[in-house]
Amino acid sequence: MRNAALILGIIAGLWGMMVGFFSYGYTEFIAWFGEIEDVAGQVENVERIRAISLGAPILAIAGGAMARSLNLVAGLLLLASAGGMYWGFGFGVFTMFPIAMAAIGGLLALAARRPDPH
Repeated sequence: MRNAALILGIIAGLWGMMVGFFSYGYTEFIAWFGEIEDVAGQVENVERIRAISLGAPILAIAGGAMARSLNLVAGLLLLASAGGMYWGFGFGVFTMFPIAMAAIGGLLALAARRPDPH
């Protein structure tokens, strides 16, 4: 279970980084060039999007990296990452996989009671 949490956490973090790059870049683009009526408008809370774009993927990668040695901390980090991505980006076509992977990885890390057999 720890190995699955490791893999799911790292994949969720990498996918979350792509969503984060786009989201942060979108807020910067609109701030620089202004809103395009009926096409592209600024998000409601720019600072929240920018903070989640940086923080949530890092939590997922850190949680995945810790899954083999500190499974309880890793599980909490992965669940925090999934919650942060859901709160910041919502649940959509590009966020469903990193949210689901981080959440399942977090649950697997918390459920791992003893080290995986080698």
